Amino acid sequence: MSRFWKIALAVIVVVVIAGFFVVPRLHHGKGGKGEAAAAGAQANGEGQGKDQPPVPVTVVPVVSQDVPVYLTALGTVQARNVVTVGPQVGGQLMKLNFKEGQEVKKGDVLAEIDPRTIQSQYDQSVAKLKQDQAAAATAKNNLERSQNLVNKGGQQYVSKQDLDNFKNTLDQANATVLADQAAIRASQVQLGFTKVIAPITGLAGIRSVDVGNILTTSDAIVTLTEVHPIYVMFFLPEKNLDMVRSSTAEGGDLSALEVQALDRVDSHVIATGHLDVLDNTIDTSTGTFRLRSLFDNEKTQLWPGQFVNVQLKVRTVKNGLVVPAQAVQRGPDGDYVYLVQGDNTVKMQPVETASEVGDSHVLIGKGLKLNDKVVTEGQFRLKPGSKVQPLAPGQVPAAPTAEELQKAKQGQQGRGGRRGG
Repeated sequence: MSRFWKIALAVIVVVVIAGFFVVPRLHHGKGGKGEAAAAGAQANGEGQGKDQPPVPVTVVPVVSQDVPVYLTALGTVQARNVVTVGPQVGGQLMKLNFKEGQEVKKGDVLAEIDPRTIQSQYDQSVAKLKQDQAAAATAKNNLERSQNLVNKGGQQYVSKQDLDNFKNTLDQANATVLADQAAIRASQVQLGFTKVIAPITGLAGIRSVDVGNILTTSDAIVTLTEVHPIYVMFFLPEKNLDMVRSSTAEGGDLSALEVQALDRVDSHVIATGHLDVLDNTIDTSTGTFRLRSLFDNEKTQLWPGQFVNVQLKVRTVKNGLVVPAQAVQRGPDGDYVYLVQGDNTVKMQPVETASEVGDSHVLIGKGLKLNDKVVTEGQFRLKPGSKVQPLAPGQVPAAPTAEELQKAKQGQQGRGGRRGG
């Protein structure tokens, strides 16, 4: 056999074998496509019979209520005043009259420095004052006697020059007395500084010195932190500036805007205060502006350096439309809800949310009206046009009757027969 016929025979054999395997697969593929189409039709509701039972879902109506609008941020608690207390005179620390961590009152004696050196200086100033007062008295007497001898009996016993000298001597003595009195007052001040007084009311920190140390005026004894009241500092984006300013402009008073401090762990309200200061510049590097709020902090709920979540109440929406947060679903085209219609079927209703209302509800800005009924549980079993059985929150659907079970069984058998045909 020639080479040509060998090649032709091999090609024919390959074609026959390929036809043997490919033709059945084509028939099987056509049947698979039909089954897939039928299954798709059934999934889309095309194969759903009228006897399909409604889907039990939880339904709630859209309600109306006044909704506060908050701006949220991360805040830092700051002490209203922080004072580092140190001695104003040097000396040995004799006594500490406070406990670390306790609250001290303004005017309390925090520490005592050895006063003996300054006391001796005071005593010396007092003694010198008495000495100079005696010298001034002598100078005064000399001047008075000299004045009485001038032109006495028509004769001059004291010259004009001596009289001037007596006057100058008295003036010098009086000036020395005044200097001594000033030195005494300075010593009294220094003596008072040996008792270190609390300049503010606040919490005492950890002390920096111990009793017995020799202190200088550059040493620190303790830091006092004022926490009643206390500040919370936070930042907001510059886009919120107009909203905050317009809210304050209504009453003209920053304190009219309520501020809440929330715990960062479980987001419960720790304390409630008010806005205190709106900073006068926008940070160009971050595009934010700074605000300061003031809290009474009577029970010391807030602590300096603490991080809190801040909610600034800027306005209240009157008669806002509110639904549970779980009713709002996220889709490729935005948020939507399943809206229950009059015939107990549902449709996908696009909505726009305005803000959160507490931890469980949202404010609807657009897409719903008052008393509309929305599905809050069971959405995963729904598609547009599904028949539903509306249930109140917490309500359990009733058990199916024997007749309903029979109809459902017949419906399943009928669908099975159609698939088999």
